[in-house]
Amino acid sequence: MKYETLIGEVPGTIEIDGSHFRYRRADGQAIEGDVSLAGLEPGCYSVLIGGRSFRLTAGSLDVQVFDPRDLRGRKAGGASQGRQEVTAPMPGKVVRVLATVGDAVESGQGLVVVEAMKMQNEIKSRKPGRVVEVRTRPDAAVVAGEVLLVVE
Repeated sequence: MKYETLIGEVPGTIEIDGSHFRYRRADGQAIEGDVSLAGLEPGCYSVLIGGRSFRLTAGSLDVQVFDPRDLRGRKAGGASQGRQEVTAPMPGKVVRVLATVGDAVESGQGLVVVEAMKMQNEIKSRKPGRVVEVRTRPDAAVVAGEVLLVVE
């Protein structure tokens, strides 16, 4: 399995094949090896990667992992009418907000640009309407599925 990650604000990918894993950050740094995970106590784990032991406690790292296949082909039912919550398709950082509250937008018009894995992704409106809420700002870290704007 291959997953995309956001650790702190650093994007990367992790591949898991049985007990072997490979983690590669967007800047090219990588680590790989055999991995095992054991619970030590509630909220505390021992992770063994390639012979090195790491102690992790809940809340010690800001880690987000998602499977990009979960987002493929997702279509909102009734996208042409009603309220549209424009969401981040993957974890990343907001580079630009292209619309403000009150702006009239057309179907296919860019609303927000999110950077992930050193690529900029323009998130577009699925319907014509008016921006009624902006819930993000430039330089904000976002998670997959987070609502960025609302169009009615």
